[in-house]
Amino acid sequence: TLLLLTVNVSVFLLSGMWLDRLIICYQAVEDQLKICGHKRDADVFELFLSQKELTEVIDLSRFKKLKYLWLHHNKLHGITFLTRNYCLTELYLNNNAIFEIEGLHYLPSLHILLLHHNELTSIDATVKELKGMLNLKTLSLYQNPLCQYNLYRLYVIYHLPGIELLDRNQVTEKERRSMITIFNHKKAHVIQSIAFRGKVDASWNPKSSFKKKAAQRVPSDFAFANNIDKTLFDDPEDAVFVRSMKRSTMAITSLNWETVPTREEKYLEGKETKPAQMLTITLR
Repeated sequence: TLLLLTVNVSVFLLSGMWLDRLIICYQAVEDQLKICGHKRDADVFELFLSQKELTEVIDLSRFKKLKYLWLHHNKLHGITFLTRNYCLTELYLNNNAIFEIEGLHYLPSLHILLLHHNELTSIDATVKELKGMLNLKTLSLYQNPLCQYNLYRLYVIYHLPGIELLDRNQVTEKERRSMITIFNHKKAHVIQSIAFRGKVDASWNPKSSFKKKAAQRVPSDFAFANNIDKTLFDDPEDAVFVRSMKRSTMAITSLNWETVPTREEKYLEGKETKPAQMLTITLR
């Protein structure tokens, strides 16, 4: 009986603490509504709830047209309170203690999401939650444990191709090409084949080891200086002439317009005209 009583008291105390936290958040929301002069929930487009020492947030689904929500610099651990705010476009959750973001996939209109300085550890779970957000363009995840992953940035860019600004840095075309090469070998192979007008080898396996070509060995008696013509000339002009004759030849051929008869010469004089000649100029 004593043990049961202790458990009930503990549950009651925890419930009381949780209720107190919700009351604090409710009061913060009401204060913001008074400051902004909103009397109807339908008129609320933005809420400033940053730096309120909040650990819990009340359900905000009553604000159907909420677009901008500031919750940074609090002590939040999760964001399950956002389930029906479909119009939300900007969400600032940086500088909290969030370790999971379950519930963000309910926000299809989200355009900006700041989650830096939190406790997110699983990059797979984070990316999975954000995959369906097609309108997301700006994302910040730095200063989270998941950033220690070696290919963290390329991994996020690959799974969230719509992202244009990641961790305050613009996503470049070079990064997009790199992430395809690393995470999608087949697509990279097809792109390279198309670029060089080659035929795609269907049997190509990116996991197979590459065969190294045998390097051609240089003959032991090979000497670079021995392959150079060392003939000496008394006159430097002779040396220049011999060297110029060894250069490659470039020929330019065009029609010699002086041999083409004019209209008067061809029809009026009645003389036999010779065929036009070609003029060739050879350069070294």
